[in-house]
Amino acid sequence: PRWRHARLCCVSHVFVNREQRREKGAADGCGSVAEMAAPATSVVVLDRGNNTTCTVNLHGATVVSWRVNNQEQLFVSKQAIFDGKRAIRGGIPIVFPQFGPWSTGPQHGFARICRWELKKPPERLPTGDVEAMFQLLDNEFTRSMWNYPFSLTYRLILREKELHFNISVYNPGAETHSFTLLLHTYFKVPDVRRCQITGMRGCTYIDKTREGALYQEHRDVVTINEWTDRIYQNTPLEHIITNVVSGRKMRMQKYNLVDTVVWNPWIEKAKEIPDFGEEEFPNLVCVEAGHVSAPVILPPGTVFEASQILQVM
Repeated sequence: PRWRHARLCCVSHVFVNREQRREKGAADGCGSVAEMAAPATSVVVLDRGNNTTCTVNLHGATVVSWRVNNQEQLFVSKQAIFDGKRAIRGGIPIVFPQFGPWSTGPQHGFARICRWELKKPPERLPTGDVEAMFQLLDNEFTRSMWNYPFSLTYRLILREKELHFNISVYNPGAETHSFTLLLHTYFKVPDVRRCQITGMRGCTYIDKTREGALYQEHRDVVTINEWTDRIYQNTPLEHIITNVVSGRKMRMQKYNLVDTVVWNPWIEKAKEIPDFGEEEFPNLVCVEAGHVSAPVILPPGTVFEASQILQVM
């Protein structure tokens, strides 16, 4: 069936539930567009059925919820601010065109603080999966920081136990430009101290907690028991994140995203983050696929493509 959107109103920053969406006329249950209290915080919901949903806030095209059989997979801070100005603390923000501090703009670039266009509303595919597409084009705001034309397109597919991301950056201009790109995924975990991450052994990493010193990872399994902020370089195509407490496993597969960032603020750094509860650090681990240790060089008229698949095992 053809998808048609419903504009819904709700109070504060609570997402409408499926029953409300149906009452308001979302066509076949595969998705909806919901307006929050402020237009800058509208969300798009992909609904596959069986309590499997994905919610995207158009502010930054940030995935703020991914539920599989009603089990939330992503962490969003209870103190996250949804004002349409600041980046959302949690979910999967998109870092572009700059990873880290930036002399001409905000840390981690502007993509996560811009309002994106819903280029293709949620549509059910013949497989039963649900697809949506989002786009960010250069404008006066972006050019004030990064004076290049670009088209950043983000295709999302919700499957039974998987979430697929396909990202493309097109350079329509006459000049070559360069950028860094990252999916800043916050995974929800019962206890980060009992979380294991595979796929790093033998990789060189930049340790940002030790003034950017270079080290080599010798462990088969990476664990976290302190403030962690590392850029692992030239990582394999797959990582497995295991929650020892629950036994749950998450597989991350990536293409053309050659680096993997691992981050947790731990106790002291958590206190320094204004939109983050200082007691929340045990409940998240960031494992972030990106192209950040060296920039992507994009000549005129060319496209950079990358993808990530998250799978609940």
